[in-house]
Amino acid sequence: MHKNKPYFIAEVSSNHHGDIERCIDFITASTDIGAQAVKFQLFKIDQLFAPEILRQSPEHRQRVKWELPKSFLPELSSASHKLGLDFSCTPFYLDAVGELDPYVDFYKIASYELLWHDLIIECAKTGKPLILSTGMAVLDEVKAARDAFFDAGGTDLTLLHCVSGYPAPIKDCNLSAINTLRQQLTSKIGWSDHSKNPDVITAAIKNYHADVIEFHIDLDKNGAEYQAGHCWLPEEIAPVISGQYTPHNVFDAVGDGIKKPSPAEIDDRQWRADPSDGLRPLKQTRQTWVPA
Repeated sequence: MHKNKPYFIAEVSSNHHGDIERCIDFITASTDIGAQAVKFQLFKIDQLFAPEILRQSPEHRQRVKWELPKSFLPELSSASHKLGLDFSCTPFYLDAVGELDPYVDFYKIASYELLWHDLIIECAKTGKPLILSTGMAVLDEVKAARDAFFDAGGTDLTLLHCVSGYPAPIKDCNLSAINTLRQQLTSKIGWSDHSKNPDVITAAIKNYHADVIEFHIDLDKNGAEYQAGHCWLPEEIAPVISGQYTPHNVFDAVGDGIKKPSPAEIDDRQWRADPSDGLRPLKQTRQTWVPA
């Protein structure tokens, strides 16, 4: 990974429909558009959300349909490597780290789990690289997560500036926070995109020298998350990856460089995993939350 030639990660997220053939199609598409890595997510709903939430919310219970079968991992890893892609998967429960270890080239921790240092420490103990998204976080929270990784013996960390809005408004992207993270915390910094805006990604690369770009991908507008508005189709992202896209106006995405929650994500801070048990949302939120 080096300046102006970032490492692109295609994030399948929950768009796979639990279908192994569709998963393989995502891997093939990621290769075709020029990505260097493909990433999935390994979670279990009852180890992702607190029981208080699942009891009250049919919407959250229905996300069991988004789970990736663990049995898919060997084939997905093998298919990725055969096509020259790195394979990764985000663990959302502690045992997932060990379950993924034989298959992944690196781990990725989501923004919602940044406060859960036990998960970061488990990843560090494997000795594999870790990529950590920092959406919704203030600088001190990111620093604490970084320190947890290195104190546990981790050696290879990349931080991704991120805005956890779905989609993220251009005016909230605050790309200059990439420089803040690089100057104050670590040398390897990137951008986890939810803007679905080619100007934003191009600016992150050319103006802020992002080492890594993560983007959400869908194949056909039928993925579970596509309608939220943050997922790219292959033909949309391909010219950005190849460098053939010419940016227009990125001034609104610059921001003030202060690492802080943007208006688009401030409400979701309470839905981060609680450090005590790794379940979403924070415990004080669980006590008062009722479905809308």
